[in-house]
Amino acid sequence: MKLNYYPETDSLYIDLSSKPSTQSVEISEGIVLDYDEIGHITGIDIDNASHKIDIKEIILNKAPAQVQSIKA
Repeated sequence: MKLNYYPETDSLYIDLSSKPSTQSVEISEGIVLDYDEIGHITGIDIDNASHKIDIKEIILNKAPAQVQSIKA
């Protein structure tokens, strides 16, 4: 999973899969879910992210994952 924040558009994309998306559905104003060809969710796009979520802090709690930080 990757979290990509784009300050020039104030959007956050949560990339859940390496599979390409084939369908996108806006579930709420400015929140779009992307799906692959068999209907699995591949990503979440959040427009105006800084107004909808706290993007300054990310907490990874008890996740069995390797954490990698890339400074912009």
